Amino acid sequence: MSEELMVSVDDGVMVLTMNRPEAKNAMNRNMAELISGALDTLDADASVGVAVLTGTAGTFCSGMDLKGFLKGEMPVAGDRGFGGIAQYRPQKPVIAAIEGYALAGGFELVLACDLAVASKAAQFGIPEVKRGLVAGAGGLLRLPDQIAPRLAMELALTGDFISADRAYEMGLINAVVPEGQALDGAKKLAARIVANGPLAVATSKRVMYESRGWPHDELWTRQQDLANAVFNSEDAREGATAFAEKRAPVWKGK
Repeated sequence: MSEELMVSVDDGVMVLTMNRPEAKNAMNRNMAELISGALDTLDADASVGVAVLTGTAGTFCSGMDLKGFLKGEMPVAGDRGFGGIAQYRPQKPVIAAIEGYALAGGFELVLACDLAVASKAAQFGIPEVKRGLVAGAGGLLRLPDQIAPRLAMELALTGDFISADRAYEMGLINAVVPEGQALDGAKKLAARIVANGPLAVATSKRVMYESRGWPHDELWTRQQDLANAVFNSEDAREGATAFAEKRAPVWKGK
């Protein structure tokens, strides 16, 4: 892959590192397309259970590459939107590991991920209004679902930055770790997920997202339709057998 996105896999965890340090990892079209392709690999590769999205040189992502924008380039990947993930949901979990700035589109990348671990020094915000723009890569749509609506409105209308501690208080991130340890913290969280049954993880993620739009009187039926495939799987039998035999399960993903 291009050096603008570094990809590595270890112990079932894929790490995607945005690598445009000269631009504070600002998103361009090439990097968006590379992330999109990596997410396809994530879902297709049975040996990988979780992806971690991070940035190089002490910065997560400073948002859209404004130089590219002024030239008419949009940092999107087809219908998957900003960064190749803003309008796309992989089957498997994606964790954001944030050092430094996660601003504008960079913050919206965090919101598109399923979980997030941030350095104590990280800063978040959707400052688009300060530049006469709107946070159109998911900030205005996702924030009211992820935090209290009045707090979401404050972030959207002021464009002010918030600290990692404040983001944690709001419920936007899962953990705050010492500076320089966001990736390690995210990998530890990923390892806890990878240890579980892959079918169960993917189905749990799917139900938690999709059920928000289900009619109330169909919630239990629709959940059961998806859960039945898991309960009838080889992995379900393996999980029960491993528990009875007091050993670690060996998952097959089927």
